[in-house]
Amino acid sequence: MSRFFTRAWCPALVLALPLAVAGPAHADEVTDWHEHMLVALAQGGGNSQIRSRNAAHVSAAVFDAVNGIERRYTPIRVAADAPRGASKRAAAVQAAYAILLSKFPAQANDLGAKRTASLAAIADGGQSVQRGVAWGQFVADEILKWRNTDGFTPAPPPYLGGDEIGKWRPTPPLFLPGAVPQFANMTPWGIQAPDQFLPPGPPALDSEEFLDDYNETKRMGSLTSEFRSADQTDACLFWESASPTYFWNRTALDLLANEDTELSDNAHLLATLNLSIADAIIACWNAKYHYEFWRPVTVIRLTEDPEWTPLLSTPSHPEYTSGHSSASSAATTVLAAYFGDNTPFLLPSSAAPGWVRFYPSFSAAIAEVADARVFAGIHFRTACEDGTILGSTVAGYIMENLMSRIRGDDE
Repeated sequence: MSRFFTRAWCPALVLALPLAVAGPAHADEVTDWHEHMLVALAQGGGNSQIRSRNAAHVSAAVFDAVNGIERRYTPIRVAADAPRGASKRAAAVQAAYAILLSKFPAQANDLGAKRTASLAAIADGGQSVQRGVAWGQFVADEILKWRNTDGFTPAPPPYLGGDEIGKWRPTPPLFLPGAVPQFANMTPWGIQAPDQFLPPGPPALDSEEFLDDYNETKRMGSLTSEFRSADQTDACLFWESASPTYFWNRTALDLLANEDTELSDNAHLLATLNLSIADAIIACWNAKYHYEFWRPVTVIRLTEDPEWTPLLSTPSHPEYTSGHSSASSAATTVLAAYFGDNTPFLLPSSAAPGWVRFYPSFSAAIAEVADARVFAGIHFRTACEDGTILGSTVAGYIMENLMSRIRGDDE
């Protein structure tokens, strides 16, 4: 993304893009509780991988709770068997609340107050709300029971890699073990297996492709690079400032705020989004721990410059493929399918008020994600390109095979 787009176009588009700078124009219980989810995820901490798993829990429970009453789509997990007359709005509230409470019990007071306010605002009243709450709780319990056996726990022994040429080993400055290696073999949400779309792997170390990757990252990704522009540096820091789950749920919620969509439409989009992100992370982690490829800081220091330091601190897991490219590509594939690729949007960071970047399309955003990881000195280009393909492929499979319409009225 050039400085021209970020600095010059952004002010001109404020009126055209009120969704990114003003409060929601349209909201319902599904979008409200995904807003609450983003707050809970931020307060609860954890890495990007765990946040993707938690968000998928929320979206899956909300979708199956609403869909169990409306019965428009095939369910993710829980059969559409809600009691007659149950409030779908109350079901969505309770499903999201129950999942978030199970994940973040320390936030019980805040979540409880939000639940009380949400249920009080529902006009259905009486037994309809009670039935909806009971159904939403049942769905949440079933989703939790299902995913409690997905392989997330117990965690495997620490992964330390090895000293072989090309193999990942802990990186400076903290030299931590590889993060969440269990994600490599976790049960996916929608794809058939973690290695269903295993990418071809990093280029051979003696190939021209790897030499090109090496030189680009060394040149552009150094902490003191003279070749990286101020706007490129801002992009690197921006995409590191929050998780893909935050960025793309934020985008989806802002775009939905100006759409006249139904409760079940919103539940469908957000479930498709978050299951695609979660499965892209699982597929990416499978590739990471399958190929165990070393990071730029390791190879550059070993072969050429012992003092070379990347712009950003290197994440503690193997390099290939890029997690941010995989997850963001999955998300942008879903959002482009719903809103059109050429949808312009403003994207705020959760790290600082007013830190916003503009994108003329989802394609432009995912291209900048790849650049940002290379120019930050933490990835090679091939890992980002193959991660982008991987994420898009996973999202395509989710959209084609999950939550399909059961009626003939195609969208």
